[in-house]
Amino acid sequence: MIFVTLGTNEARFDRLAHAVARLDVREEVVVQHGHSAAVGPPGATLVDFLAFDELVDHVRRARVVVTHAGVGSIMVALANRKRPVVVPRLKAHGEAVDDHQLQLGRRFSGVGLVTLVEEPEGLGAALVDVDEVAAVVQASSELGADLGRFIGSAIHGDGTVAAARS
Repeated sequence: MIFVTLGTNEARFDRLAHAVARLDVREEVVVQHGHSAAVGPPGATLVDFLAFDELVDHVRRARVVVTHAGVGSIMVALANRKRPVVVPRLKAHGEAVDDHQLQLGRRFSGVGLVTLVEEPEGLGAALVDVDEVAAVVQASSELGADLGRFIGSAIHGDGTVAAARS
């Protein structure tokens, strides 16, 4: 099964939704589309939102997880031993307030934790060679420091979280 999660952000991610709809696949596809277009390949199961435990169940059962490059979605996939295919939301398309998902996707891809697809048109090709299980990567203090700085930049000095950036 291919499980696609476009997230729950109010900003639509129709570029990825339509790329998924154009996939020529012969296996079950489940698309959690949130506020994005409710489209998928013929026969796909389309759901707007899933409870967290249902989402995790879909991730666990999936052969492949396709997601936006949100840190929460990536971490859920990795925690369940899936190496996700990530397509970042981009500011230029009104999908995010900045390009932090592209930066995060590139960083995780650089250490082998995700398969990065920078443009949705490349999704079909990426699905051909996806590994089901995330690569085992030794903890990287550099990666940890980078993630700490990234998360720290989203938090104000008073401890409150900055505006959502998915």
